[in-house]
Amino acid sequence: MEVSWQGVYPAVLTHFREDDSLDHEMFAVNTEAQIEAGINGIVLAGSLGEASTLEQSEKNELLKAGLDVVSGRIPVIMNIAEQSLKAALRAVSDAEKLGADGLMLLPPLRYFADSLESLEYFRAIASATSLPLMIYNNPVDYKIEVTLDMFESLAEYPNVQAVKESTRNISNIIRMQNRFGKRFKLLTGVDPLAFESLCIGADGWVAGLCDAFPAETVAIYDLVKAGRMQEALDIYRWFLPLLELDLHPKLVQNIKLAATMTGIGSEVVRAPRLKLAGAERERVIQIIESSLANRPALTLVD
Repeated sequence: MEVSWQGVYPAVLTHFREDDSLDHEMFAVNTEAQIEAGINGIVLAGSLGEASTLEQSEKNELLKAGLDVVSGRIPVIMNIAEQSLKAALRAVSDAEKLGADGLMLLPPLRYFADSLESLEYFRAIASATSLPLMIYNNPVDYKIEVTLDMFESLAEYPNVQAVKESTRNISNIIRMQNRFGKRFKLLTGVDPLAFESLCIGADGWVAGLCDAFPAETVAIYDLVKAGRMQEALDIYRWFLPLLELDLHPKLVQNIKLAATMTGIGSEVVRAPRLKLAGAERERVIQIIESSLANRPALTLVD
């Protein structure tokens, strides 16, 4: 399936059973809720998907399950987040053979690669696959920035098509557009900056709280793109306390708790993560309960 790199692409949760196996049933429940809300694709095994705790065989199992549930209705994007080029190339090969529609690509993990090393890593992967790629630019969390000059080099590869823009400097969207025009699709990757990013021209949103509140996420995107800014802003004001749960070391636990409370997820996480407890848990529950009590009515965009 062709990937447009426009619209809402939730970074979906990886659901586990209490015995630590993958919970495909809950994954299907959550994914169907996303599709019903009108999302445009899903991203598997990202940070929210607890990628660092998954074996390669489990990532492949997750991709098979995702493709089965989606059944061609939307694109399925596989995240590639590895420590070595060798491991990344294996993961890319597996994803392509299993039928992924596209890939999201992080810089090499753990080792602080310089610009040349990172660029060569991206080039090697782009050359090894025909799948469309979205480069994940998140120097805050991963300490490696993909600069405009690096994107200049990557523009030579036609399958490098999109950027998950998570520098947390939304003016970088304008810099990318000024330099490259429409060469790259730009998707905001920071939930609390999504409205602003969409308003200045981001093509899409790789969303986190969409895992618990898909209809509201899609509504904001649709309303902004329809030019109905005030309606979008009204929802965004309500949504912001929830969206800020994404910018936290325990974003996985936060969002899994929110998805549980909206009936489309479970709290089970994989160690070393633990479920939220004590005062921290009560604080997050209070945010979610307050938001649920004031959940806005949504207007569909034709």
